[in-house]
Amino acid sequence: MTESGADRIAAAFREDWGRIMAGLIRLSGSFDLAEEALQDAFTLAVETWPRNGFPDNPAAWITTAARRRLIDAVRREKLRRDKAEALAWQSPSFTPPEEALEMTANSLLAADDRLRLIFTCCHPALAPEAQIALTLRTLCGLTTAEIARAFLLPEPTLAQRIVRAKRKIQEAGIPYEVPGRDHLPERLDVVRHVLYLVFNEGYAAAFGSELVRSDLCREAIRLARVLLDLMPGERENAALLALLLLQDSRRLARRGED
Repeated sequence: MTESGADRIAAAFREDWGRIMAGLIRLSGSFDLAEEALQDAFTLAVETWPRNGFPDNPAAWITTAARRRLIDAVRREKLRRDKAEALAWQSPSFTPPEEALEMTANSLLAADDRLRLIFTCCHPALAPEAQIALTLRTLCGLTTAEIARAFLLPEPTLAQRIVRAKRKIQEAGIPYEVPGRDHLPERLDVVRHVLYLVFNEGYAAAFGSELVRSDLCREAIRLARVLLDLMPGERENAALLALLLLQDSRRLARRGED
């Protein structure tokens, strides 16, 4: 694979992972199945894009490939358990494979999917640190190393925290569903913390050759705007957006030829 080809796939991974992951989790109700399907889709991209040409819409290509693998996994589970609702225990809103086949890539990339899933991940049954770490890793596209740096923790420690959070969700049967409006306030502080850390990683990237990751900055600001529209009466939502916009206004000045 050429360096430019590898860069294009890496860019697709950085920019689209979280958004596509949000749609896949909403579709399946399972962190593990969604993550496995998305990893398989990117593996397929690495194998086929350099040989067959790069798609005009990488996000839609990855979404379609991941969705097919997710549906295959659901069908295998259905055959193994002989149940049509193999995943229904984890998600009341689970979409059967037959209906999922009719869903388009664009529907999985709905603009508000990620914020809805962030609220879902920030379940009060988990410790706040676990909520934040799980959300950043699963939905926001940050690596374990980047999250560990934000928490000032060794990477293995942070990885175990994420594993324990997933295990608790599964073993306790915590329903994977978007909370009703009445339950949003109890999750709001953690959600704001997540958005701030996404922006912070974009504004001062922990790894890589780029000091600033504009994609993360833009996404954090977009989600902060959606959050403010969703709950305009919360003054701290406005304060968060103002802070991010103020910092972002200085972003270009932080980069130069020197």
